[in-house]
Amino acid sequence: MPADVDAPDTAAYGLTFRQLAILAVAALLAYTGWSALRAVLPVPLLAAGCGVVAVVAVVLALGRRDGLPMDQWLRAAIRHGRAPHALSTLEQAQPAPPWVQTLPRPRIPLPAPLRLPATAIDADGQIHLTAGLDAAIVAATTVNLALRTPDEQTALIEGWGRWLNSLAAPAQVVVTAQPVDLRSHARHLEDTADRLDDPVLADACADHAAFLHELADRRDPLRRQVLLVTPAPTSAGVSRVPRNRRSSRPSRSTTAPGAHDRVPGTRAARRRAEDTARALSGLGVTARVLDGDAATEALAASADPYRPPRARGIAAPDALTTGPPMRRTRSR
Repeated sequence: MPADVDAPDTAAYGLTFRQLAILAVAALLAYTGWSALRAVLPVPLLAAGCGVVAVVAVVLALGRRDGLPMDQWLRAAIRHGRAPHALSTLEQAQPAPPWVQTLPRPRIPLPAPLRLPATAIDADGQIHLTAGLDAAIVAATTVNLALRTPDEQTALIEGWGRWLNSLAAPAQVVVTAQPVDLRSHARHLEDTADRLDDPVLADACADHAAFLHELADRRDPLRRQVLLVTPAPTSAGVSRVPRNRRSSRPSRSTTAPGAHDRVPGTRAARRRAEDTARALSGLGVTARVLDGDAATEALAASADPYRPPRARGIAAPDALTTGPPMRRTRSR
C-alpha cells in the first residue's frame, strides 16, 4: 500500500496523465510552429523557440511549488489575481455615493461581497456552514509518545487509528502556535502583590512578575493549540431557524442561501464532537467541545492570531444592544 493514497496514478515513464498531456500539447505546438515557419525563419531561431516551449512545458509538467503542481499553482495565482481584494460584509456591492466623482473605469474597484463559509454559531458551539454542513470544534491537548513504552505507544496509535476509522466524513485537525501574553500576567501579579498582607508572599509575587517581564523581553513564548473540527451533514425540509442561533447577520433577509433549510434541534455535529472527545479521553488526551463563545474566539484567533481575543460578555460590533425599558412616571 503506498504511503500517499492521494498520489495520482502514473501512466508511462513515471509520469501521470496530466503530465503526459502537458508534454504532448507542447510537442504538438512546437511541431506545428516548426512546420509552419520552417520556410520563413532560419533554423537556429526556430530551434531556440522550440527550446523555450520545451522548457516551459517541462516546468509546468514536473515543477511543484507550495505542495502543488506548477500548472495548478499558476491557475490558482491567476484566479487570485483576478479576484476582488477589497471585500465588504454587505450582501451586495453598493455603488458609490452620488457626491463622489468616479471614473468610468476606476483604478480602485468597489468592495465585493464577502462570502464567509459559516453563517451562524449556536450557543452550544455548533457552526452552520454554507455547504449544507454543520461543524463543531474540539480542543485537545497532546500526548508525548517519547516518554511512553513501546507497548503504550502501540496502544495509543491503535486508539488513534480506531477514531480515524470511525469517521464517516472528512475531519480537520488544526495545530497552531500562538503567542502568549506574559506581560498581562505580570501586571496582574504586580497588582495582586500590592494587596497581599503577608510580606513574604508579596515579595514572591513581585519576583515572579519581574521574571515574567524579563522572559517577555528575552523570548517570544508560544503555546500550542490543537483543534479538531468534526463536520456533519444537515437535514433539510423545515424552513425555520432555531431561535438561539447567533448569526453574524442580524437581518433575516441577509441570511445565506440554505441556512433556513435546517431542522431545529438537530445536533449531529455536536454529538459527533462529543463522541470525539470521549474517544480521545481514552488516549490520555484532555478534550472538550467548545461552546459558542469559545468557538467564536477560536475562529477569530485563526483569522488574526496576533490580536487578543474579545472579552466575553461584550457584544459583537454588529449586534443590536438594548437596555431595560424605562418606566414613565405620571405627574399628578
